[in-house]
Amino acid sequence: MRYLPHSTQDREQMLAKVGVSSVEDLFVDVPELARLDGPIHGLPLAQGELEVERWMQELSDASISAGSVPFFCGAGAYRHHVPATVDHLIQRSEFLTTYTPYQPEMAQGTVQTLFEFQSQVAGLLACDVANASMYDGSTACAEAVVMAARVTKRTKIVFSGGLHPHYRRAARTLAKHSGLEIAGLPIAVNDEAAVLQSVDDTTACVVVQCPNVFGTLTDFTELAKAVQAKGALLIAVFTEAVAFGLIKPPGEMGADIVVGEGQSIGNSLNFGGPYVGLFATKEKYMRQMPGRLAGETVDADGNRGFVLTLSTREQHIRRDKATSNICTNSGLCALAFTIHMTLLGDKGLKHLAQLNHEAACETADAVSSIKGVELVSPNFFNEFAVRLPSNAAQAVEAMAAQNVLGGVPYSRLRPEPGFDNMLLIAATETTTAKDIATLTDTLKKVI
Repeated sequence: MRYLPHSTQDREQMLAKVGVSSVEDLFVDVPELARLDGPIHGLPLAQGELEVERWMQELSDASISAGSVPFFCGAGAYRHHVPATVDHLIQRSEFLTTYTPYQPEMAQGTVQTLFEFQSQVAGLLACDVANASMYDGSTACAEAVVMAARVTKRTKIVFSGGLHPHYRRAARTLAKHSGLEIAGLPIAVNDEAAVLQSVDDTTACVVVQCPNVFGTLTDFTELAKAVQAKGALLIAVFTEAVAFGLIKPPGEMGADIVVGEGQSIGNSLNFGGPYVGLFATKEKYMRQMPGRLAGETVDADGNRGFVLTLSTREQHIRRDKATSNICTNSGLCALAFTIHMTLLGDKGLKHLAQLNHEAACETADAVSSIKGVELVSPNFFNEFAVRLPSNAAQAVEAMAAQNVLGGVPYSRLRPEPGFDNMLLIAATETTTAKDIATLTDTLKKVI
């Protein structure tokens, strides 16, 4: 990309056009703590390519790779084995450079891929219809909340105390600027009864999570019926898609909208993104769903073809009537999901889920046998919470110093009195018996 420098006069003209007096005025909504007060510390101001490359390599060498040490971090992003076939296929030029098409008739392969992706997501979550993906799980959750308000024409949103704090914050931001009222419940490992008590005649939706941020598994079937009887919708959130190889999918529980993160299938950790948000719902709410839908049809000669269905409600066609300003995530992530799911099949996904659950059970047994460590999650899939006798964040730092990434302190997600000693530990099919033994030995030393 060419570098096009702006003169002082150019900048002044642009600032005047948008109605601000300085560049700093463009960042007034960014908290002070998140702003840089000068050049990035340590970054060479003028170096050759070789020197910069060496400097970047030094930074990289200072980091701990997830695959090089015992790794038990989760909390919404999970390390799984991605078959080499996935990377080989998505790097083909016809896939690597494509974007979700505005003219589907010119990109039948891409639209077919999205159609297959939607079919897999709908089947995985046991829902009638799924869209062509969202940016990630948290933004999918935020979009679901606003969609529920449109459907019910109500304004109150109830968040379960087991909802991932990042999802809660993303949804709260969008809800706030959509004129909605937030009723978030206190942090809880399981709060189904409290959730139902919070529902009244103004409630648009209840947002629950399974497995929740503490790893707890809950069957929301009865809660869904009770919430719907009061005229509200039940939104079911998840962060670990592999779980549905074993546990009951939210659609079977009666959830009206199901959203979550699909990173675990086909996509690596990637330093936190890009990821792939999954969004599915009941057929009767399909026209209120954000994002794109790829559909199947036949052409004038009767040949099978693919189209973008209901795209007229998108911002590029009918902006004033758009259900959302979001189209889809990076299509490459959705393609990676589709390829991995195709390679797994039903039996493969179930086997993968079994491996995850077995690894988590072995890890939980080992960790909870340590004196002073209490297993908090009553049941779980591949992630669980433990209460340590000391500060969890300090324990994690001490383990990292010994090249063990022992989990995520809950306080890192949401600082809250009484939860400083809560540690989230995740295990997947990549976890070995040696990893578990190392975690246990190291944790004993640091608490």
